[in-house]
Amino acid sequence: MKTINLHTGILVALTVIVCWFVSLYFLLTWDFAWSNPLVYLMIVVQMHLYTGLFITAHDAMHGTISPNQKANNFIGYLSVFLYAGFFYNRLYAKHHQHHSHVHTENDPDFAPHGFWKWYFRFMLNYVTIIQLVIMAIAYNVLKIWIDEKNLLLFWVLPSLLSTFQLFYFGTYLPHKGEHDNEYHSSTLQKNHFVAFITCYFFGYHLEHHQKPGMPWWRLHKMKR
Repeated sequence: MKTINLHTGILVALTVIVCWFVSLYFLLTWDFAWSNPLVYLMIVVQMHLYTGLFITAHDAMHGTISPNQKANNFIGYLSVFLYAGFFYNRLYAKHHQHHSHVHTENDPDFAPHGFWKWYFRFMLNYVTIIQLVIMAIAYNVLKIWIDEKNLLLFWVLPSLLSTFQLFYFGTYLPHKGEHDNEYHSSTLQKNHFVAFITCYFFGYHLEHHQKPGMPWWRLHKMKR
C-alpha cells in the first residue's frame, strides 16, 4: 500500500497531462461546424484541462507529485511548458515568494487594486519575452499542419481563458480584502463539486496555505 501511495501523485499528474494531450489532439484535428454546441462546451473542457496542467506544475513546486525530486521536477517542467511555454524555475521562485510574503508588497500574486489592474500585474510578473517568442514559433509551426481556426479556438483561447480561471478562483477571490488569519486568505464554502470545477479545489485556499504540502487531489480532505 505504501508503494502505491508513493506513486499516486505521478499517476494523477500523468492522467491530467494525458487527458489534456488526447483532448487537444482530437480538437485540433476536428472538422467542426460552428453551429455545433459541442464546440463551445469543448472550449470550456479544454480550458479546465489547461488549468489542470498549471495546478499539476503547482503541486510539483511543493514537491507533492513524487518524493523523487528529479521525477517531481520533470513533471513540473513539462506541465508548465506545455501550458504556455513557461519556465518552471521562474514560476517556482515566484510562487514560494508568494507563500513567504503573502499579501505584502513583496508578494508577486498580490496587488491592492481592482480586478483588472491586479490581473495584469499578476500576468506581467510571470510572462516573459522569451516565453512569448516560444509560443509564437510554436503557433507558426503548428499552423503548417493544423487549421488555424482549430489552433485559435482550442489551443490559444482555452489557455488564455485558463489564466482568468486560475487568477479569479485561485488568487483574486481568496486574497482580496482583509482577513483575520496569518495567511490573509479566505476559503470557499464547502462544496467539493464546485471547488473542483472552479479550480481543482484551490478555492479552499486558506487550507492550501495552512498545509501547502497537500496535493490538489487531497486538498478537499482539509476542509472541515
